[in-house]
Amino acid sequence: QVQLVESGGGLAQPGGSLRLSCAASGFTFSSYDMSWARQAPGKQREWVARITSDTNTNYADSVKGRFTISRDAAKNTAYLQMNSLKPEDTAVYYCHVVTIYGEHWGQGTQVTVSS
Repeated sequence: QVQLVESGGGLAQPGGSLRLSCAASGFTFSSYDMSWARQAPGKQREWVARITSDTNTNYADSVKGRFTISRDAAKNTAYLQMNSLKPEDTAVYYCHVVTIYGEHWGQGTQVTVSS
């Protein structure tokens, strides 16, 4: 069965960095686009970044130039490097994939940006 397990969240100061990981299993990781989304308290979930199977990337305007999405096919893992963090980046961050089996989300990892 498809599983996505996020890790790497935590508390960061404004201007700081965090690196999120998404360990994937149950599908052919290298064949599918991977995405990150986030949901802040009281707000709708929003898309953050996507990396295609051939490593093309796209970003939401709010994170462009600060966040970098990447993937390691050998480890079946997607990453989100977050730099120059802002308090408004505070949210639960989710890994996402759509496979032939359907749409899948991880359990999420909390990112809090505060001094």
